[in-house]
Amino acid sequence: MSSRIRALQYYIISRLLLAPLMVWTITTVVFLLLRATPGDPVDAILGPRAPEEQKALVRQQLGLSDPLWLQYLHYLQGLLSLNLGTSLATRGQTVLDIIREYFPATAELALYSMAIALIIGVCVGIVSASRPNTPLDAGGRIFGIITYSVPLFWVGMLLQLVFSVQLKWFPLGTRFPVTSSPPNALTGLYTVDSLLTGNFEALGTSIYYLFLPCFTLGLVLSGIFERIVRVNLKQTLTADYVEAARARGIPERQVLLRHALKNALIPVVTVLGLTLAAMLGGAVLTEVTFSWPGLGNRLYDAISQRDYPTVQGIIVFFAVIVVVASIAIDIVNAYIDPRIRY
Repeated sequence: MSSRIRALQYYIISRLLLAPLMVWTITTVVFLLLRATPGDPVDAILGPRAPEEQKALVRQQLGLSDPLWLQYLHYLQGLLSLNLGTSLATRGQTVLDIIREYFPATAELALYSMAIALIIGVCVGIVSASRPNTPLDAGGRIFGIITYSVPLFWVGMLLQLVFSVQLKWFPLGTRFPVTSSPPNALTGLYTVDSLLTGNFEALGTSIYYLFLPCFTLGLVLSGIFERIVRVNLKQTLTADYVEAARARGIPERQVLLRHALKNALIPVVTVLGLTLAAMLGGAVLTEVTFSWPGLGNRLYDAISQRDYPTVQGIIVFFAVIVVVASIAIDIVNAYIDPRIRY
């Protein structure tokens, strides 16, 4: 067994062992921050004018009158048994049920947004890097700076104002028209369920309702990929093996696509893990801006209602996704890029 394979195995094992620690740190910080911020969840449930005796009774029933350390121990005990608790705002509904109900909409939004971000970012980066010191190169740089820095909620409101309110090209505030029945719920992803059931009318409707929020989130995140592709492709185009390919008379287009672009896209795989965290955070803003019925919008409502278990459970769920995806992408990147050493 080579030293590189042993080092890679050691790295994978260490990352897997550190993953629970990272999730525990995030959950602890969220637990403490929720209880340090002003507001009382009982007021959100009963209203601020409810009698104090009734508030005290509800607080005792929910365990909120226990000492903080005891609440924390109960919370950790629930996590270890995969019990994320029960929502305070919707009594009787577990947090796992909330995740199962709302996450498919968020997953569908994130997947298509990531595809749009990759397509736009990679294409603009290629055009910019292949035309150095030209207006196209300057335009690519400006595009990357603007999309990287512009507020997501502002872009969402602007696109809604233009394409939904003024032009009336796209709908607002829903995932599927209330006058029609969505496809049979097999995966919860409307586009996938439509394909699996052969309901192509529902497929077209799902894409129609998905397009504007996905395009908004994908457009804003595309600046990340544009900057990475542009910088790395510029460096790759000046490498010795690329110059050797040109010297052999290979057309410039083949040199760009077959020789330079392949290596320039390797860092994109690395950034996918980091972009996933930005994608989940952006999904919250996008869902709130577009009233998209996903888990991010549900998280926003839970924060407004001081629903401790729901907020903690959703953030733990997001944290696990980011940690697992980051480890998986690191492993894939290590196998496709032999230059990496651990």
